[in-house]
Amino acid sequence: MTRKNSRVEWARNRMIEKDIEGRGITDERVLDAMRKVPRHLFVEGNLKSRAYEDFPLPIGEEQTISQPYMVALMTQALKLTGKESVLEIGTGSGYQTAILAELSERVYSVERIPSLAGNSRKVLDSLGYKNVLVRLSDGTLGWEDHAPYDRILVTAGSPKIPMPLVEQLNENGMLVIPVGGNHSQMLTRVTLGKDGHLKEEKMEGCIFVKLVGRHGWEENDK
Repeated sequence: MTRKNSRVEWARNRMIEKDIEGRGITDERVLDAMRKVPRHLFVEGNLKSRAYEDFPLPIGEEQTISQPYMVALMTQALKLTGKESVLEIGTGSGYQTAILAELSERVYSVERIPSLAGNSRKVLDSLGYKNVLVRLSDGTLGWEDHAPYDRILVTAGSPKIPMPLVEQLNENGMLVIPVGGNHSQMLTRVTLGKDGHLKEEKMEGCIFVKLVGRHGWEENDK
């Protein structure tokens, strides 16, 4: 292992020990995935040195790569076993997509910004993730072609839970989404029961970029 790779591995392991395990993430599969996926490859060159700090980082187009702890928390909330079909709304950098790909059977990811969809696909391909499909579209509409999904993860804040996403959940499926205003949201897990009843669980306060689309924020909302 080269000295540079040694530094990267040290930084990644330190982040996981201090900022992920240290803040209560206990799912060993999630921790192993975060040890494996190289977050520094999903950020711009001048920010690579900060890739293993527990902060969101800009990725262009007024979007961010999520804070590592929040990635871990949202992923743990999905309770993945490796057999699930997962819909991700907001591909962004592709980092969360890669984590999901490590932990599920198939990932369908929707991104509305062409440059981000293209860049994330290149990185995911370079890392050999063949169980991921990326689509350029309005994520608030979901991806009906491959529904129903066992799990849905939304990586942007929405003023409400988009009903098209609920309608694309499988029986006993789970949807994890930040819900609230422009500047703060509550991470919420929605579980669809056999009788069609929705169970909502409030998990933790958070701050995400806006979920823009027909069932989210309008482009010009401030």
